[in-house]
Amino acid sequence: MRRFTLRTGIRWKITLAIAAVGALTAVALSLVVHSAARVSMLESAREVQLDRVQFISRNTDSGRRPMMGAKVNDPELPAQLREKARSGRRGTFVQENPHGLPEVWAAVPLGNGQVLSLHTQFRESANMVRDLDRALVIGSLAVVIGGSALGVLIGGQISRRLRKAAAAAQRVAHGDPEVRVRDAVGGVVRDETDDLARAVDAMADALQQRLEAERRVTADIAHELRTPVTGLLTAAELLPPGRPTELVRDRAQALRALVEDVLEVARLDSASERAELQDVALGEFVSRRVKALMPEASVRVVADEIVSTDPRRLERILGNLLANAARYGQPPIQVDVEGRVVRVRDHGPGFPEALLREGPSRFRTGSTDRAGVGHGLGLTIAEGQARVLGARLTFRNVAAPAALAGGAGGAAGAVAVLWLPEHAPTTTGSFPVIQVP
Repeated sequence: MRRFTLRTGIRWKITLAIAAVGALTAVALSLVVHSAARVSMLESAREVQLDRVQFISRNTDSGRRPMMGAKVNDPELPAQLREKARSGRRGTFVQENPHGLPEVWAAVPLGNGQVLSLHTQFRESANMVRDLDRALVIGSLAVVIGGSALGVLIGGQISRRLRKAAAAAQRVAHGDPEVRVRDAVGGVVRDETDDLARAVDAMADALQQRLEAERRVTADIAHELRTPVTGLLTAAELLPPGRPTELVRDRAQALRALVEDVLEVARLDSASERAELQDVALGEFVSRRVKALMPEASVRVVADEIVSTDPRRLERILGNLLANAARYGQPPIQVDVEGRVVRVRDHGPGFPEALLREGPSRFRTGSTDRAGVGHGLGLTIAEGQARVLGARLTFRNVAAPAALAGGAGGAAGAVAVLWLPEHAPTTTGSFPVIQVP
């Protein structure tokens, strides 16, 4: 069962975090301000109400009706406030109304056990509280929007720097030794992105040095083996005819081919190879070369096209793909040419999963379902020569009919596809930048 994962950019994560913090802070402050303002206004209303009832009590003669709406012994007077007034003390009381505004009561004692009281609704102060709440809501929204804008600005800058670092790291991964992630990131402000860029640059330099050392060692070993292998071949020619002599010559030839292949891989790894370009009709060229290299293979030209490429390197790629199909696959072997695309297909068990996943690897000859006796450099050389031509070499398997129908069938052949570029490489070995839509 696959686990669902939600992917989003760091810009929006930072924006969401700032907006959430700003919203929580604004809500908390608004609640505190609202509560403090309401308590303060209620206290002020109680004091005003108490001053009013005291003024009324001083200006009310016995037998006269109290003014300003005050009442004597009001039956609606809250019991708590009534008891306090009858004990000879003045006081106030706020009576909450679930369905309306609260009422502010004030009461003072009169002679003969009577109580003078006055109550009004918390109307004016309530309007002020509503205005304050509206201002707090607008201020909170402004804080959230401003924080979100700030988050987009800060997160966007960090996101751009990280994208530049990722793009530069990808170029390093694709074999461009001149790229420096720190230079690609740029910027005036220094942060953890620069630390990451410097670490990636240091790792790339160390890896490049190790690869260069391994390449030099491989090339030196192959060069040192060239002379004794040549001597071995010369000595084998002097042996008397017979089966043992044929075996020695065959193994010596295989050893010589291995040494030459290792030298070729070392040259391709050094990135010093340059294509010698010529204009060729791809369909006609492939047909002639396949007929010479493997007459039993069939060639189908769907669409011919003039391409600017290196014929020698293209023939090398085609020969290695055909040899790989003949060695590890099964007949029939078919070559299709369609414009700038060349496909080589066999009907064997297919490429191993490791090759499909990671690409060709030197000295890897296959797996249990595609075992062979080669040294595993054919596809590596083909891929390297394609890189010199600015081409792309891909590998896939063709599903068997039973597998297509949902049965237990496996691969019904391996397909190697060579994609020649529309723009040929320059004499310096670089390639024009092509924008992919």
